[in-house]
Amino acid sequence: MIITVTLNLALDVTYQVPAVDWNGVNRVSTVHRRAGGKGVNVARVLAALGHDVLVTGLAGGPTGRAVEADLSSARLPTALYGIAGDSRTTLAVTDAEHTTLFNEPGPDVTAAEFEGFARHYEQLLGDADAVVLSGSLPRGLPADTYATLAALAADQGVPCIVDADGEPLRHAPKGRPAILKPNADELARAVPGGTPAEGAQALRGQGAGAVVVSMGADGLLAVTGEGTFAARMPYTVRGNPTGAGDSLVAGLALGLVEPAPWPDRLRRAAALGAAAVATPVAGEFDPDVYADIHPQITIT
Repeated sequence: MIITVTLNLALDVTYQVPAVDWNGVNRVSTVHRRAGGKGVNVARVLAALGHDVLVTGLAGGPTGRAVEADLSSARLPTALYGIAGDSRTTLAVTDAEHTTLFNEPGPDVTAAEFEGFARHYEQLLGDADAVVLSGSLPRGLPADTYATLAALAADQGVPCIVDADGEPLRHAPKGRPAILKPNADELARAVPGGTPAEGAQALRGQGAGAVVVSMGADGLLAVTGEGTFAARMPYTVRGNPTGAGDSLVAGLALGLVEPAPWPDRLRRAAALGAAAVATPVAGEFDPDVYADIHPQITIT
């Protein structure tokens, strides 16, 4: 079983409009509401691939209950930990040419609530084959939260992937995660100066087992204990890049529970990321695109 941890769960709301009038009244043609957050998207992809998953994280208030209800309707197993604050909502406004996102910061989480979640999380680790820690942190949690949770997993022999940005990414190597997965911009912010390979090697030197950098249409760069690899894409998939990184992380998580050489892991992860671009909704991927692009990805 793969556990995905989303500490800043969200109810993703999408408004589809013919066009946006920023100075007038807008009539919404279609509304979508769906449980969201990076870990939730990872879990959706893993479940679609037929793997056992468990979604955990912090949920509170009416929004948290709506998130849990949606996960239940999607038949995604959950073990959420309740908090007093109301979980956040994210709003996407999209027309024929543009998409604008409004992301709430999330609830304030107390130290006592996080301590309770950590105990809950430690119990869940007993049944875990791997863990994915991903997404933003809600207010009140320290920047080393992912390092703390990764270390708890490492202490129980459970490999962990961390997909984070900013200070949480800088602290994450201290938790000895099996894989860190920044994108190129996140890596540049965490380790200013130098090449992506040098930045990835720096994070690996601080405790991460491997660092896999998503480079957009240029593919992947992986600095691992077995060497440095680059995955090159045969062509660019056009569409919505939202959620592509989460599908990529799902592919890397499979590599932790189904051991394979790094080239095979990277080819599958890169193909899943590309196939996600071909779908309009995060947490899904196009199986036809996956089947077409997977054998054409080159690893050097």
